[in-house]
Amino acid sequence: MRYNPYNQQGEYDHLNVQKAQPLLEFLLENVQQSRSKIKATLQGQGIKVNGKTVTQFDYMLQPGMKVAVSKTKRNQRMFKSRYVKIVYEDRWIIVVEKNIGILSMAAGHSSLNVKSVLDDYFKKSGQKCRAHVVHRLDRDTSGLMVYAKDMDTEQILEHEWHDLVYDRRYVAVVSGEMEQDQGTVANWLKDNKAYVTYSSPVDNGGKYAVTHFFVLDRTTDHSLVEFKLETGRKNQIRVHSADMGHPVCGDVKYGNGDDPLHRLCLHAFLLCLTHPVTHERMEFETPIPTVFRQLFK
Repeated sequence: MRYNPYNQQGEYDHLNVQKAQPLLEFLLENVQQSRSKIKATLQGQGIKVNGKTVTQFDYMLQPGMKVAVSKTKRNQRMFKSRYVKIVYEDRWIIVVEKNIGILSMAAGHSSLNVKSVLDDYFKKSGQKCRAHVVHRLDRDTSGLMVYAKDMDTEQILEHEWHDLVYDRRYVAVVSGEMEQDQGTVANWLKDNKAYVTYSSPVDNGGKYAVTHFFVLDRTTDHSLVEFKLETGRKNQIRVHSADMGHPVCGDVKYGNGDDPLHRLCLHAFLLCLTHPVTHERMEFETPIPTVFRQLFK
């Protein structure tokens, strides 16, 4: 199933009414939830009949009416953060889109991180769980991330990550006009003592890394490139872009000083995974950041 956080349609389950009956009775028959949960959804304005929000449980339905049941909990609608947007949530996982300028998890004294924002949200919404980190994005990379809500799910995701995550894609603005329309970069990546990742065409004791790229747009100054990761190594896209002679714009570590948008121009826009518990195939996608596109107008 494909989830798009910008497509509000995806937040509702749509049901058709076959016979005249009260709304609560209909919901109990057609929605796999407890009575208390259904009543909470009603009170939280999460039910629509023919497009209008209805809160009274004895509202009489007629054949041919359409009922929409919100998949997002009321507390999720109350969630507000300028750094984090909730894309999907169930009892095992939470998928978010993170902004630039926030770490994936705490490091040293830095308090601003996605994990603590989510832990705070869980606490305020009365959920007895914590956010467990299963992968990371750099502070200045934006895009999609998944967190587990319990240790068992975290273990499944951690140990079976490469089997469960079947597609991960990023989009980047890189410096200069790319010569090839598509291709693959493969080499070994290793950190030096200063924690700078460097590449080698031969095995240097590091980790083998494979990145596929597709050029989406270009000008004489910049190229808009989609990257598909076959391996998920630290700083992989940033190092491989620099290897091609077209570093990611705004990259202070591996770049060439080209910084048109005053940010690292890297965004994780697609995350496809098999749910670690329900085994449903799920696809999450966010649009390419508008600021990236504007460079190619």
